[in-house]
Amino acid sequence: MYYGSQLVSMKNKTDSIKHSSAWHNVAAHASKMKDIHMSDLFDRDPSRFDNFSIKLKPFLLDYSKNLITHETMSLLATLAKASKIEQWRNKMFAGERINSTENRAVLHTALRNRSSKPLHIDGINITEEIQNSLNKMKLFSDRIRQGLWKGYSGKRITDVVNIGVGGSNLGPQMVTEALKQYSDNSVNVHYVSNVDGTQIANILRPLNPENVLFIISSKTFTTTETMTNANTAMKWLTASSFDQSAIAKHFVAVSANKENAISFGIDKDNIFDMWDWVGGRFSLWSAIGLPIAIDLGFERFIELLEGAHELDQHFCNAPIQENAPIILALLSIWNCTFLGAQSQAILPYDQSLHMLSAYMQQAEMESNGKSVNWDGVDIDYNTVPSIWGGLGIDGQHAFYQYLHQSSNVVPADFIGSKKSITPVQDHHETLMANFFAQTQALMQGVNEQQVREDLKAKGRTEEYIDKIAPHKVHKGNRPTNTILMQQISPRTLGSLIALYENKIFVQGIILQICSFDQWGVELGKGLANKIQKELKMGTLNDSHDSSTKGLISCYMEQ
Repeated sequence: MYYGSQLVSMKNKTDSIKHSSAWHNVAAHASKMKDIHMSDLFDRDPSRFDNFSIKLKPFLLDYSKNLITHETMSLLATLAKASKIEQWRNKMFAGERINSTENRAVLHTALRNRSSKPLHIDGINITEEIQNSLNKMKLFSDRIRQGLWKGYSGKRITDVVNIGVGGSNLGPQMVTEALKQYSDNSVNVHYVSNVDGTQIANILRPLNPENVLFIISSKTFTTTETMTNANTAMKWLTASSFDQSAIAKHFVAVSANKENAISFGIDKDNIFDMWDWVGGRFSLWSAIGLPIAIDLGFERFIELLEGAHELDQHFCNAPIQENAPIILALLSIWNCTFLGAQSQAILPYDQSLHMLSAYMQQAEMESNGKSVNWDGVDIDYNTVPSIWGGLGIDGQHAFYQYLHQSSNVVPADFIGSKKSITPVQDHHETLMANFFAQTQALMQGVNEQQVREDLKAKGRTEEYIDKIAPHKVHKGNRPTNTILMQQISPRTLGSLIALYENKIFVQGIILQICSFDQWGVELGKGLANKIQKELKMGTLNDSHDSSTKGLISCYMEQ
């Protein structure tokens, strides 16, 4: 009885935002807006673009192609205020322990803070610790790039292999891919994340162990996938060097667990700090970004931080109605929670951003893919949509059919650049013509009367028109945001990533969910560890369900 009473008291701890008048007003407004078409809104308001866009130095955000009015945005802003979003934002930047389930601060923003203002956590000035880490990154990356760091045979490092998983891999890889044109190629950077041996075998096969440096990125230095790959890399190196001490010259670590890293064979001076107030999916701004500094040069890495810091300043200072991350978060909640969209597409029209959709998928879904509130109570409203997407032009010939004519409405973010990093005559104009056309088509659509008139003008018979017209109807009214960047650069990319990171934070606060834990990742990993022992021993645990037992038995027959 005691535990039951305790549970009830916990459930009453947080007043659900759904019971607030601000929420009810948005919900009532949403029911009215469902019968309105966006094209009518544009017809009524010639200044709609000016009214629903935000122009910042690194990019322009146009959100006018959403099913919104001035009343919508006013009601959503009131919802943000009712959620005390500004107070929560201040708590995060001040280092309060807003990660309540793990009792941790959330300070990835401090990693990119360029003001040098002291920030104390548990009596420690973390600004000073961050600067010390950056200084160490600079010295190390410069030595690698200048050929001053030598391997066991005295040869310079020509290839760096980053071994990590999740944010320890996806963040730096996305950035180095996006900024490839800024690399001088003095060092080749490779990434290993998949425990499938095919990946590491393919990457190591053409490399010379004498010229390779491994970065093992793992906060705990216990992650199964990362340590499996790290041990394979160590065996590959020592098979060439015939010397266990060679590990110290070819391996460095980014970790909070120095003891484990040292036990592995990594010199204590070659371990870069991680902190428990940095989540993996927000960690590229830390020493997890070491591959970025090595590939692009430390100065470019600093530019990335500066771009993110500029966006953070906008997030902290702009009023709600003019605040790009808050606007994006409110629109996501509007489209998903109130209008019922189940997924959202991230659609970059820039080849350099080909990994952005995957990066945003992890950042948002791992953060806000939750179904209980801050107190662990089930919630009965949609939280985060499923995030997916891909490069624009490729997508047009793949899944855009679904975007335009499926019965499911998928809000989409279109991301393009005014200027290409690699200009080739006529290419960028063709790309951007499609970029602009797609959001217009998704918004306007084309009705059956328009289709019939078009077919008739082309001389088609009435019989043909009757048959084909329904198939060519596009209902439109599909919401999109357009982010038009100046050009992909370290600074603008930093701003873009920070835009989405801050948006994710705002979503979590308004929806009252814990954005900075990831317990959903742990259950499967725990079971996998147990099953791995069974596979090694050749024994089968009777506690498995019949399906899992049958699958493992079939595997063991091999």
